[in-house]
Amino acid sequence: MRTTRLLLLLSLVSGPLAPAALADTLLVESVQSAPDVNRPARGMTMEQVTAQWGEPLRRVGPVGEPPISHWVYEDFVVYFEGSRVLHAVVPHGKVSP
Repeated sequence: MRTTRLLLLLSLVSGPLAPAALADTLLVESVQSAPDVNRPARGMTMEQVTAQWGEPLRRVGPVGEPPISHWVYEDFVVYFEGSRVLHAVVPHGKVSP
C-alpha cells in the first residue's frame, strides 16, 4: 500500500515535468544541429539585433515578469528578457540535414 502511494505521488510530480524536459532536449538538439545559421548572441540589445538583421517578420510579447518577448525572423527566433537577447534558436523546420 505504501509503495502504491509513493508511485502515485511520483507519477503526479514527474508527469507534468516530462513534456517540458522533452521540449528542452528537442530545442537544444535543433540549435546544435544548425551551427551554420548566423543568429544573435546572448546579451545583444534589441537595437543591435535590428541593426544587424533588420526588422523581424513578427514581434510577440512581452509577457510575464520578467518581461519575455520574441521576434520571428525567416531563419531563427530571438527570445528577449527585457531588451537583451536571452536565446536565438532555429525552428525545427530550418534545421540543416
